[in-house]
Amino acid sequence: MVAPEEISKEPKVSAKDRSGNVWDFLSDTPGEAENLRLRSQLLLHINEHLDEFGWSQKVAGEKLDLTQPRVSDLVNGKISKFSLDALVNIGVKVGVHMKVYNEKGALL
Repeated sequence: MVAPEEISKEPKVSAKDRSGNVWDFLSDTPGEAENLRLRSQLLLHINEHLDEFGWSQKVAGEKLDLTQPRVSDLVNGKISKFSLDALVNIGVKVGVHMKVYNEKGALL
């Protein structure tokens, strides 16, 4: 008979251990991980701007051409509800812009 402690001695791997990026751990492909990383950054910075503006969700919806439930999804960080394209369009309206860098860190 095998002792219970010998059945599963697999080390626990944290999301950071896999590659240093939680999105890599949660994604099936590098492209999907990059998309999630970009969307999360945009979502974070958009929400920072919304906080600075002090807009209610109703006012934010009017200014951003979004419904109040859509603004609620935005401020509650529901990343799966927003495409990269949608977040870029929302970001432009609040002054959040993206820059593209190559793997060496040079601005393109």
